[in-house]
Amino acid sequence: MKKQSLIKGTLILGIASIFTRFLGIFFRIPLQNLIGDEGMGYYQMSYPLYAVFIAVSSGIPVAVSKMISEKNAINDKEGIIQVLRKSVLLMIILSIGFSGILLSFSKKIVTILKWDPKAYYALIAISIAPIFISIMSCLRGFFQGLQNMTPTAISQFLEQIGRVIFGVGLAYMLLPKGIEYSAAGAALGASAGGILSDIYLIIKYMGVRVNFYRKKIKNNNKVMGELLNIAIPISLGAAVGGIMGLIDSILVPQKLLQAGYNYQEATVLYSQLTGKASVLINVPLGLSMALSCSLVPIISEAHILNRKKEVKNKVEAALKIAFIIAIPSCLGLSFMALPILNLVFKGQIGGYTILKYLSISVPFIIIAQTTTAILQGVGKCKAPVINLFIGCIIKTLITFVLVPIPMINVYGAAIGTIVGYFISALLNMKLLRKHLNISINYYNIAIKPGWASAIMIFGVVFLYNYVYNNTMNINISCIISILVGIVIYAFLIFIFGIFEYGYVKDKFIKK
Repeated sequence: MKKQSLIKGTLILGIASIFTRFLGIFFRIPLQNLIGDEGMGYYQMSYPLYAVFIAVSSGIPVAVSKMISEKNAINDKEGIIQVLRKSVLLMIILSIGFSGILLSFSKKIVTILKWDPKAYYALIAISIAPIFISIMSCLRGFFQGLQNMTPTAISQFLEQIGRVIFGVGLAYMLLPKGIEYSAAGAALGASAGGILSDIYLIIKYMGVRVNFYRKKIKNNNKVMGELLNIAIPISLGAAVGGIMGLIDSILVPQKLLQAGYNYQEATVLYSQLTGKASVLINVPLGLSMALSCSLVPIISEAHILNRKKEVKNKVEAALKIAFIIAIPSCLGLSFMALPILNLVFKGQIGGYTILKYLSISVPFIIIAQTTTAILQGVGKCKAPVINLFIGCIIKTLITFVLVPIPMINVYGAAIGTIVGYFISALLNMKLLRKHLNISINYYNIAIKPGWASAIMIFGVVFLYNYVYNNTMNINISCIISILVGIVIYAFLIFIFGIFEYGYVKDKFIKK
């Protein structure tokens, strides 16, 4: 199987991620119209627990990707199959256990967390999804380890298609029974998407496994130990990130009640934070995750083959891409928060100020994700977990203190996210310089993209106002200004020499 370069792999996953994120957003448009902020609140309350499973188990596909990349580098085909088998076994055990717990204790969970009782149905509906997600995760890790990102990209697309079609369809069918049942139907879309993705990945795997089965594969228990040794720290780190979302689902509604809001008002504000602002924030984060997925196997291969110069080149390139994504995303979502929210959610602009402030967290989240992937690739899996845990504690404290203050309310959660990820990103950068002995040129990596982004957003805002004054149509003005902004930014990247052809060829295409 032909390997893909860092830039090609990132591009493939990036395009797929953006496309699927937009599909996810458009999934929410009819859903928002069907069940409103209240129903979205029920859906969003159930989702963080599902996200915790995704986070807890996410270390396994990353570990699979890393181990398979290393074994493929030394042509250990039997080892590749052993890693895949052990990972599937481990994920199935985890998923069945997690789903069983959620199904058995859903009512108690809703009571303990002081959620609206109507959120129970969505929690039950989403509880079965982990079983289907587990197989999908392992097979994605398998193909990523072989440095082929195309199957992952296609499976992401199919997963989101299944989620949209079945989720919206079930929500519509169940709406006459009540908003809470409609929200549960939407939650079932996660399982449908997982099934569709699984079917494709299994078919794809059946087509390539002949390249690895040359003789009977012997059982090797050491593989499970190695898998767990890599996966546990990564899972803990991802779990901390998932716990940040869970903390919001627990603390924010409760603390909003303390701030003087009633249950319905608290649910609506929470929905605006997680169902609108966070959803739009996740679009640029999809590009960052694509970069991270491509980074781990490529850096792992260079590291195990002791290609120190190549490792440094990939790190420099990855950080540059991270800043190129992060800075314009932050400025765009902040300055264009209202028209973007109006465009996506068809006039439902409630929460646009939350998006304006939460967008500040984007650069810090992206840098934290990218540096974590780099450190994982060179075998430093535990330290970024500790750094993220420190950020999580800080976020929790800030959320706990600020949200009950009536003048701050839900914005306290946004402030907590910004500060928490800033601390994590800063600690990771220090760790990177220390362990890899890398001298980072911040002018080329961050300042140049910053200037390009500032000029771009000035042009976007000016053009938006000009078009709006002539058309009086907020959506047309938003679309035109964003498209022109993308062209301006791409032109400025070239003019400022942020990426040159020779640079791209040397750092990305050559192996």
